[in-house]
Amino acid sequence: MEFEWDEAKRLGNLKKHGVDFADVGEFDWIGAQYWDDRNADYGEERCKAAAQYRGRIHVVLYTMRGTTTRIISFRLADKREVKQYEKEKDQPR
Repeated sequence: MEFEWDEAKRLGNLKKHGVDFADVGEFDWIGAQYWDDRNADYGEERCKAAAQYRGRIHVVLYTMRGTTTRIISFRLADKREVKQYEKEKDQPR
């Protein structure tokens, strides 16, 4: 997978959430649960992935730019997201 991001956004995410976009390759993309991000009209299709990262469930918000995954946010999952991940992780896709 090829990743890209806005550098100022990466630094802000690191300060706010303590997680570096540069480490997103360690995120369990294969074992992730995926959902469309419909919280707002962003003018582009955004997705949310929840999976293991360093022993805890994290969430990556991203959009596809051609074949490149553009990272928007990378953070620890909240309780609701962990519950949703746990509920769906063993269901067939």
